[in-house]
Amino acid sequence: MAEPLVIPPDTVHLIRAKRDGQPLTAAQIGWLIEAYLGGEVADEQMSALLMAIYFNGLDTGELRAWTSAMIDSGERLDLAAAGRPTVDKHSTGGVGDKVSLILAPLVAACGAAVPQLSGRGLGHTGGTLDKLEAIPGWRALLSPAEMLAVLREVGCVICAAGPGLAPADRRLYALRDVTGTVESIPLIASSIMSKKIAEGTAALVLDVKVGSGAFMRAEADARLLAQTMVTIGAEEGVATSALLTRMDTPLGRAVGNAIEVEEAVATLRGEGPADLVAVTLALAREMLRLAGVDADPAAALADGRALAAYRAMITAQGGDPDAPLPVAAHTRKVLNAPASGWLRKLDAYAVGVAAWRLGAGRALKEHPVNPAAGVLCLAKPGEWVERGQPVLELRADDETRFARAADALTGAIEVGAGPPAASSPIIDRIDL
Repeated sequence: MAEPLVIPPDTVHLIRAKRDGQPLTAAQIGWLIEAYLGGEVADEQMSALLMAIYFNGLDTGELRAWTSAMIDSGERLDLAAAGRPTVDKHSTGGVGDKVSLILAPLVAACGAAVPQLSGRGLGHTGGTLDKLEAIPGWRALLSPAEMLAVLREVGCVICAAGPGLAPADRRLYALRDVTGTVESIPLIASSIMSKKIAEGTAALVLDVKVGSGAFMRAEADARLLAQTMVTIGAEEGVATSALLTRMDTPLGRAVGNAIEVEEAVATLRGEGPADLVAVTLALAREMLRLAGVDADPAAALADGRALAAYRAMITAQGGDPDAPLPVAAHTRKVLNAPASGWLRKLDAYAVGVAAWRLGAGRALKEHPVNPAAGVLCLAKPGEWVERGQPVLELRADDETRFARAADALTGAIEVGAGPPAASSPIIDRIDL
């Protein structure tokens, strides 16, 4: 008996259905993703569908199918040979967020394996790979075999995702970036989780930033994103939780690439700023909890084990942990306090834009970054400042960049008669 003729879905029909608020089936979504990668669905058609999703969202079944289709578009790594419980962390991005540089070796020093696939910065938020590439010789691009070898040897690895992991996401993200459809919670959640699940980790902790310097400025939006990603992880068999953390002011004092590496190493030596240490330890405890490892990360930070793991990771990826880091040719102190008093506000977004304009970030993924450029916070909210005292130090190799960077800082600080209300950098924990 002849096989029944299978007629593929009509792409325009699927666009119209989603445009009109009708849910797509798992079979339709699976075909759509595969056909897009195969060239049967044009960029213009997928752009229209993404815009329909932006306005109408994805229901639970659609989101599950969309994420699974992106995972299935490529390979899944097998981390069984790591020899330890595996757990990863993902941050939604912020200003001065160098947590990964400290966290991966810290958790590895406690006995778990951390296979961290990281990205590059875009706009005002910095990228982990950009920071580490300030270290002479360090390599972000590792083959799956090299990644697993470093993971086995050191217990942690931070590298770029290979082309074989969730290739559909790479195509779709590039399209979202140029069609104004990035800010969609189901598309953000499926993008992040498809890569992390394909990576093969058994557990995952999400650091979802909230505030002016974060992708999600409103706590309600950040909470919904966190809950969505935690649900996806659980459905795919990955133990997942999320911490909501504050990003109204830069994390730590350094914003840039080389200077964030310096601050991360100082933190590993036990000399880190209180807010950075608090966020790092909270994430470490959550990662170890999900991995089932009974260890105290504060002890591993204090006794030098975390620093030793960091140095071993950098060396294993071709870097020299003792090499001098790039130093900017020019510095300028700016943003003088208008009065003596307590610094009550230092806007993270403004500082991030200033660092970007100095050369620490990029406007397009293809653009290079200047590893020496950045901003050093000479004062943070909760500290006393004298009238005329500069709050920031700008660093750049090109002096002509200072004026535009300073323009971004208009209204970035607030000084008052009393200190700001004390608040923990950790807002909440989200899990199932």
